[in-house]
Amino acid sequence: MRFARVKRGEFVLNKSTFCALHARVARNQAPEWGYFRGEGAKTGYTPDDGLGEAGRYTASPTLPDVPDLNRVFTDGLAALDTLPSPFEKGLALFLFGALQQFFFDANKRTARFKMNGILMTAGIDAISIPASRMHEFNEKMARFYQAKEATEMMAFLVACHPDADAIRVMN
Repeated sequence: MRFARVKRGEFVLNKSTFCALHARVARNQAPEWGYFRGEGAKTGYTPDDGLGEAGRYTASPTLPDVPDLNRVFTDGLAALDTLPSPFEKGLALFLFGALQQFFFDANKRTARFKMNGILMTAGIDAISIPASRMHEFNEKMARFYQAKEATEMMAFLVACHPDADAIRVMN
């Protein structure tokens, strides 16, 4: 899953592309990579994220053959398709992937790459989270996981975009 896929117009929003991207991002880092948790040999582990003082965020249980995750993914993609702009769609996809924890590990990284693939496919510059803002990112993500309210994280992602000032004027 290289930049070439975006250039060729082959970077689409579907499960196979999402899983192929995860296979590259999480190879040899996650317990399994390239398919949703529960589709492989490991089914007895449900991922969670440490939220510092706020505790932990635990995803939905991992079940064999992932009936719930597949339904959530399909319904989520349908909801994303209703969004008015590829920019908003990309940001919402990142938060959707991070929240739902489709994989055992590397969910945020995979979802960020997917977000940027959507943006670049639409001719929009990618978003990079500066190292100097990583603590802020983690704090805002913790609040997002707790409240499941995206406004603060969406604003943060916009602020990290190279054209942040122009984007704020458009909104």
